[in-house]
Amino acid sequence: MRKKIVAGNWKMHKNSEQTEDLLNDLIAKIPTDSETQIIVAPTFVNLASAVDHLEFINIDVAAQNMHQAESGAFTGEISADMLKSIGVNTVILGHSERRAIFNETDALIASKVDTALTHEMTVIFCFGEELKDRQEKQHFNVVENQLKDGLYHINEAAWKNIVLAYEPVWAIGTGETASPEQAQEMHEFIRENIRKNFGATIADEVSILYGGSVKPENANEIFSKPDVDGGLIGGAALKADDFIAIVNAI
Repeated sequence: MRKKIVAGNWKMHKNSEQTEDLLNDLIAKIPTDSETQIIVAPTFVNLASAVDHLEFINIDVAAQNMHQAESGAFTGEISADMLKSIGVNTVILGHSERRAIFNETDALIASKVDTALTHEMTVIFCFGEELKDRQEKQHFNVVENQLKDGLYHINEAAWKNIVLAYEPVWAIGTGETASPEQAQEMHEFIRENIRKNFGATIADEVSILYGGSVKPENANEIFSKPDVDGGLIGGAALKADDFIAIVNAI
């Protein structure tokens, strides 16, 4: 059975005190009987304290990014080894903001994936089309190419450390959301594409998350679709009540 996952990407929000407050709120409200894997991704400066804070809680901590090199003269960057050394074993790679704002290419993201897998980290691999791609009916081609260029070089064994996160760029932070039917259509396409390239077992086991303006009001309908295995949550992850409501929607 595929793992159900709800991950909260906090982006560049929450200072140290605010991070602790939000974590405390989540701890107080987290359902104790949930089988859903819950992940939070605070900023780099709050990762170590978050790991310590959640040591005995059923919430995992992820980094929002990392550098592809093991070490070196890369001012301001963070390596996989640094993340592992503070107990962070999951990293988000290829987020649309990294692609658009920081000009990360598929080749660069593929290199980061390789480094993360070398360190036995779990990768939440993000991908998705822009509005113009969908308007021009190129969205399936764009998604297929992002998967192929960023992930399809890895071996079959590495897929156990991959979580996919489909995020239509036009629905991130805009208030717009792909309809549940649009989300299912793309998730089904993604799973079938993996099946063609890596076989039925990997396709059936890999979790595919939806990211793009998921809220408590729409989470249940989106998550009810057969190929949607959870969500990568942005703004709604910054409020404990909203985030827990989304967790409970699975």
